[in-house]
Amino acid sequence: MERIYDCSVDTDLLTGMRLAKVAAGRDELVVLPTDTVYGIGCNAFSPKAVEALLAAKGRGPQSPPPVLIPNIATMHALAESVPVIAQKLAETFWPGALTMILRAQPSLQWNLGESKGTVALRIPDHKIALALLEEVGPMAVSSANLTGLPAAATCQQAEAYLGASVKVYLDAGTSPKGEASTILDLTNITETFDEEGNAISTGSIKMVRRGALSADRIRTVVGDLLEEAA
Repeated sequence: MERIYDCSVDTDLLTGMRLAKVAAGRDELVVLPTDTVYGIGCNAFSPKAVEALLAAKGRGPQSPPPVLIPNIATMHALAESVPVIAQKLAETFWPGALTMILRAQPSLQWNLGESKGTVALRIPDHKIALALLEEVGPMAVSSANLTGLPAAATCQQAEAYLGASVKVYLDAGTSPKGEASTILDLTNITETFDEEGNAISTGSIKMVRRGALSADRIRTVVGDLLEEAA
């Protein structure tokens, strides 16, 4: 039986976090609050759990979920290489509503679906999400809704969508932004370095999804490298 834990009540928060950690360790699904919308998440390194996550949403492997991480060091562990421009974006906008697609470390033992060797990474700006990520490690997290329906801005909406397919629901009230993160694809960026060691970025950064972080704010870091979504 799934259970909603009210994170504004200390006893519920402690119990909910403990059971969410246990659920993730058992390849079960958890609904967690983030700064953007509620997410349905699982252990990113469990193919069985990722498959269950996609099935709960009514998706197939052609829609690999993003991975939420607790810190920038984890980005370096999961990505094959991190362009200097990606590091600058992370330092400017993380934790926050920016998801970056990078080339994944080939040695990783995971299967997120048809990711074509990439991984979409984000550090959420939400203390409960970050606390869970510190405990569990990287989590595959997608918006807590059924495919084609609006993202859940409350835990109750998420529960109405997903019901018993999720083991633990962590309720932290209405999502602060109520809008999904902006997704940037940085896999077409090439960097060279001048004699003084400064990075020169060429190629383009593609905006895969418009979201809570505006193109104008992103341009303050990446300038003309940004190619907006059609």
